[in-house]
Formats: sequence, C-alpha cells, structure tokens
Amino acid sequence: MSSFVINGGRPLSGDIHVAGNKNAALPIIAATMLTDEACLLENMPNISDVRAMLAIAASLGKKIEWTAANTVRVSGTTEANDPPPTLMQKLRASILYMGALIARKGTVEFAPPGGCVIGRRNLDAHFEAFREMGVAIEETEHGYRAARRQRKDTLIFLSEASVTATENILLAAAAENNTVIIENAACEPHVADLCRFLIKMGADIRGVGSNRIEIRGRKKLSGAEHHIIADSIESGTFAILAAATRSSLTIRNVPVEDMRPITHVLKKLGVKLHTETSDRRMHIHPSSLRAETEHVKVGLWPGFPTDLMSPAIVLATQGEGSVLFHDWMFESRMFFVDKLIAMGARATLCDPHRVLVSGPTPLKGQILSSPDIRAGIALVIAALSARGESRIDHAELVDRGYENIVQRLRAVGAHIRRVE
Repeated sequence: MSSFVINGGRPLSGDIHVAGNKNAALPIIAATMLTDEACLLENMPNISDVRAMLAIAASLGKKIEWTAANTVRVSGTTEANDPPPTLMQKLRASILYMGALIARKGTVEFAPPGGCVIGRRNLDAHFEAFREMGVAIEETEHGYRAARRQRKDTLIFLSEASVTATENILLAAAAENNTVIIENAACEPHVADLCRFLIKMGADIRGVGSNRIEIRGRKKLSGAEHHIIADSIESGTFAILAAATRSSLTIRNVPVEDMRPITHVLKKLGVKLHTETSDRRMHIHPSSLRAETEHVKVGLWPGFPTDLMSPAIVLATQGEGSVLFHDWMFESRMFFVDKLIAMGARATLCDPHRVLVSGPTPLKGQILSSPDIRAGIALVIAALSARGESRIDHAELVDRGYENIVQRLRAVGAHIRRVE
C-alpha cells in the first residue's frame, strides 16, 4: 500500500497538462482485438487501469510496445479466447473484451469484471443486447460463457443508455458483415472517440455522437493510428482543485468542446474561469466562491458527469451557500463524505444518493483512506485545501485514473509526496 502525505493550505500556480482520456483509451485498446494489423495509439494515459487493460491484450496474444511516453503500439494475432480471471477482475472496463472476442472468435469465457466499489453495476444491458444479436450467454462456475449462434441485422433499444454496453455492442458489431442499430445509445465523447477509431479501422458507423448509432461492420478490419482525446474529467478535476485552493492555474490540452456541461456547473458553484478554444486552454482565477445554485445532479451526456461528483462536493465545502448533490447512478458514490466531515466539513448524508453541503468551512488535515479513484482525488483536493498535514492511504487507487499525479501537482507548487 502507498500513501500520499500532503501539507495543504497553500495556493498553487502555473500550468498543468491534461492527459489522454482514460474512458476513451480502454475501449480503444479492446478494439485492437479486431485486427491482426498494428495499431498505434497516441496520447495514451500511462495509468494502472490502462496497463491492466494492455496486460489482458497481451494475455490474448497481442504484442505491446510503448514507443514513447504516451504512445503504444499493439500488434500481432488475437490467439486466445478467454482472458485470465485475475486480470479481468482488476477493472470494470475488462468487460469490453466480451464484445471484441465475440466478434473475433465467436466464443468467450470470462470472469465478472472488477473495478471501483461505488454501487451495483450489473451486466443486464450488455447481455440483453448480445442475445438480440444472436449470442447465447450462460453462467458458469466462475463467470460467463458467450457463444455466437447466428448473425443478423439487429435493432437494439438499450433499456438504459449505458456507456460500456454501447461500446460493447460497437465492438461486437464492427467486425461483422451485417447492420446493427443502437437506439438510446450513450452519447459521451469517449463513445464517439471509439467510433472514430473503428471507422479508421474500416467499419461504417453513422450517427456518431448521437443516441442512434448505425454500425455496418466489415469482417476484416485493418490497423489504424489514432490520437486519443484529452480527458474532460481530468480537466474538470484540475479546475476544481484550483478553485478550492484559491489558486491561479492554467490547464492545457483541454477538450474545450467537451467541457460545457462541466464548466456550466462549475460557474454555478462560483468558479471564475475562461477557456480559449484556439489553443485548448482553461484559466482558473482565484475568487471568493459563492454558489448560485442549490442543486447539482449528475446526468447522462450532456449532463454533469458522475466522475466529477466527489470533487464537486469538496469544492462546495469551500464556497458560500448550501448545495444538495444528487448522484442517482451509484448508491455508494457519497460514502466518502464522512471523511470530509472528519476534516471539518458541514455535510449531511441524506441518503445513499444525496448529500447536503454547507460552506464555507475550514478543513483540517486528517489521516484518511481512498475508497475509489474519484473519491481518492477528491480527498487529495480536500487535503490541499486544508490546514496542516494529511495522509491519504490507498494512493494506488488514484493511480488508476491519474497519471504521475504527485509529480504534476508538485510542479504547480503542491506539497505532496508518496510514501510506501
């Protein structure tokens, strides 16, 4: 186990660069299963979740080469059908190999995926869609077995606009000679980025970025080069960090076109910011935070993303006003709030999905433990906003989503170090 030791209460300054989008990178890695030709993936975040996803690809026969700090070359034949259970259980996104291997191999056995424990995230939407596509799915002693029984043109209406279910269908349909239409598809930017990669590989995909996607697959897809989009979640995280610590930061490599749902809410929480589309920068200016809204609720795209709910709650502890935060997606998202209360926050957990935060309140350093990726980075923000020293255990959970976070924060003046 590793920990962050943080001395907070100091403003930060300078420039910080946004990494590649983790949620785009993971399905794109799975998509490399669909070809034996080489794929070159640029702007790849070098984080533990990406390395785990690449390890699964390697276990299935792929050759993985980091040709630069953030560039990966994936080549070779997809030889195996069944990813190792120990690797599948490292992250939730491992379920995306199901769609890719159904398309490539016709059958796959897999263990239930792992990931952060933030609530129930069942596979019903995936299984319903695959059955409509002619895939038989049965439970086994250690997981599931899926086998292609027939190929047919299919219209799938998703019971929920699930991101991973949409991506799994895209992967399964892209390498088949029939047409699949997804209605009520997820529209998030990282779903669109997967579509763009599959199009480069040779698939015919229409409706990219909409909730109705039509995929006309090709049995033989080619290799492709692709620059993964920048991470809007990381951009928002750094904006919240700057605002909560009363800092002046310039955030670079910002996906400005994907930031509107985030900046809209941040402005309502009192953050003073402006973006520059031409050079993809966002400037955060120190200001007295005053909430102009009483309610922040997560939503499907283009709503406020659930992955920024935890940092936004920390931000509200430093602003004037009372704000009710509502995350209807995950019933354990709010269970880190007791750690903020221990630091001095005035927060009331109304139910598993809602917390009321009243600010501003000075936070004080504490010994804490990170429960998941997003709560972990939220606690880092809280510790940097607090007076005194904090220690955040299970820092490796934060490493799953944020590349070289200690070095990047130290570069803008944060007093943070990692201890084992």
